[in-house]
Amino acid sequence: MTDHEYPRDHPDAPHFAAMPGDIRASFEFFPPKTEAMEAQLWDAIATLAPLNPAFVSVTYGAGGSTRERTHATVARLVRETALVPAAHLTCVGASRDEIAEIADRYWEAGVRHIVALRGDPPPAAGGQFSPRPDGYAGAAELVAGLAARHPFDLSVSAYPEVHPEATSAQADLDNLKRKIDAGATRAITQFFFSADIYFRFLDRALAAGITVPILPGIMPVTNFAGIRRMSGNTTIPDWLEAMFAGLDDRPGPRALVAAVVAADLCRRLHDGGVRDFHFYTLNRADQAYAICQLLGLRPGNIAA
Repeated sequence: MTDHEYPRDHPDAPHFAAMPGDIRASFEFFPPKTEAMEAQLWDAIATLAPLNPAFVSVTYGAGGSTRERTHATVARLVRETALVPAAHLTCVGASRDEIAEIADRYWEAGVRHIVALRGDPPPAAGGQFSPRPDGYAGAAELVAGLAARHPFDLSVSAYPEVHPEATSAQADLDNLKRKIDAGATRAITQFFFSADIYFRFLDRALAAGITVPILPGIMPVTNFAGIRRMSGNTTIPDWLEAMFAGLDDRPGPRALVAAVVAADLCRRLHDGGVRDFHFYTLNRADQAYAICQLLGLRPGNIAA
């Protein structure tokens, strides 16, 4: 042992030094709009690929606005990498026939994992979802339609603090159960900042008969104002706001604080038995990579 190596139980070792690295990660990206953004995306993918993610997902814009860019990104992942791509697919503004055509294109391109979502209505719709007469009424119907079309691995969304449009927590949980019963094999949560909220949600889901994996969605706070806009019903703790106070114009320190906060949340989840984590990367690799490093997940040290 050198002067700079310590056993994990050394009294001076930080808590993260004891992390065994027995986790699995997945990462979410969004399709790029420009050449510069495309370079940033593929740099992030190349950085995170050595962590052997369980899958990498690519989002789909409101009303299918990024349909072709999403397909192009996912198809390139299939062609040029050994990663498992998961294409987001929504039913907003689309007919069942259009969804079937998109599903067929993904299947023919080698995509076997779909993240099936109802999706956010485009701004022109005033924020109100209105299914087309020839379309799917929601995510549960979309899941059933995709499952009947091809034997996809299907992921769906879950909301530990209730979807903003749900009439109640029970109604939201009932909707999740319908999606699972329709054929979904896992759920991925909206981001949250309290391990207790996640674990209470798991208890409620299990009591409702939901036994598929529910992956915690982890969002490092790259921009506090942006997190507030995206939060929906997500609780923003006072302590979190205090930790980011004064960092709006200091991206470097803000990124460091964000990584530590997210890693600590993951450590608490790990202490409670969680081993699968889904990271919202915003097409940036550094924070997700740093968090995985703190949790002990490194190239060559991949959980079975």
